[in-house]
Amino acid sequence: SWEMDLVEGRFELKEIQRLEGHTDRVWSLAWNPATGSAGIPPVFVSCSGDRTVRIWQQSGLQSWDCKAVLEEKHTQTVRSCAWSPSGKLLATVSFDATTAVWEQIGGDFECVSTLEGHENEVKSVSWSASGSLLATCGRDKSVWIWEVQPGNEFDCVSVLQGHTQDVKMVQWHPSTDLLFSCSYDNTIKVWAEDGDGEDWQCVQTLGESNNGHTSTVWALSFSPSGDKMVTCSDDLTLKIWGTNAQRMHSGNGYAPWTHICTLAGYHDRTILSVHWSREGIIASGAADDAIRFFAEDKESSVDGPSYKLLLKKEKAHDMDVNSVQWSCMVRCTSYNLGPP
Repeated sequence: SWEMDLVEGRFELKEIQRLEGHTDRVWSLAWNPATGSAGIPPVFVSCSGDRTVRIWQQSGLQSWDCKAVLEEKHTQTVRSCAWSPSGKLLATVSFDATTAVWEQIGGDFECVSTLEGHENEVKSVSWSASGSLLATCGRDKSVWIWEVQPGNEFDCVSVLQGHTQDVKMVQWHPSTDLLFSCSYDNTIKVWAEDGDGEDWQCVQTLGESNNGHTSTVWALSFSPSGDKMVTCSDDLTLKIWGTNAQRMHSGNGYAPWTHICTLAGYHDRTILSVHWSREGIIASGAADDAIRFFAEDKESSVDGPSYKLLLKKEKAHDMDVNSVQWSCMVRCTSYNLGPP
């Protein structure tokens, strides 16, 4: 298999197409989870400093076309985009302080809801695994949780104040209603609904005192089984965290996350993005314009799990690699296209 080839070093990364259309830097990408199988061609979305959102669809074996441009909704940079688990709704967030929710009606994407509340730039958006909750975060140091109601209505159920700086990313756990946020304040926070279901609270802060990062945490991603997490930072490291999967799913109280290992010495510029593939390969994108792949090193795990560099692709882009995203269905990956 190609995963085996990659792990054993018999693999190279080859550019198959350069997708052009955005007129400013591309900030984020997301694959539509309802595409790429059962004869439905893979689709992904990109968003940009040019204030537009583009929908891309595979049209041939190795070619991609822009199927739609969503514009005239956001008035500033569109920073993050995410599909609902069903693939029916698309959420986009912008420096204009709004979140837009789009639905494909017929062949067109229509904005069916605009969520307001953040004071300024909204940086990231994520849907819960059930699709019933949406989270957003921003420069105003807050994390908002929205409940999806019938008729494309969204109610804010909680505004979480805990970070002391700009919140860079929110990410729901893939199988439980736990929300994770990472921030310019160097921490990752874990949020859970309290016992009576009335509000949300911070149940853990992963910071320097628990072997955490010493600078801005840009992004995080979960392992396929959901019991490990990788985070990336301006401190030039990736960190792997783990939790007790049985306890997490048993419902017997919160299962805390602990530091497993740190991957240091591989990056010499800020690590902006990280994503863990279904096959267990971690991809990172950095401000040195490179993409790197890592996997667990099964042979040298005497002191607990360790990870090794499988591949480094120099000059993957002409500028910062802002987003790396493995697709779930097809055997290919997509990265941010910086300005030419």
